[in-house]
Amino acid sequence: MTKLDELIREIRGQKVMLDFDLARIYGVPDQGADQAVKRNRDRFPTDFLFQLSGKEWKDLRCQFGTSSSPGSMRSQIVIASRRS
Repeated sequence: MTKLDELIREIRGQKVMLDFDLARIYGVPDQGADQAVKRNRDRFPTDFLFQLSGKEWKDLRCQFGTSSSPGSMRSQIVIASRRS
């Protein structure tokens, strides 16, 4: 079992969780979670999620030590909040 703190990463100076990790926590397919977010984007604060750039995704993959993605990672969405 993975500890939640192991799933939190820092990107753009923010602590974030990747979409596929969040989907795994909730036991839903990656694509289902991504589609739900896209269909309901107006329900999320603007600072709640963002999509990784190609360079950020490449750098993150290097941290994983693999050339393939951990999970599908199709959308490369990260979940964060700047709210205190």
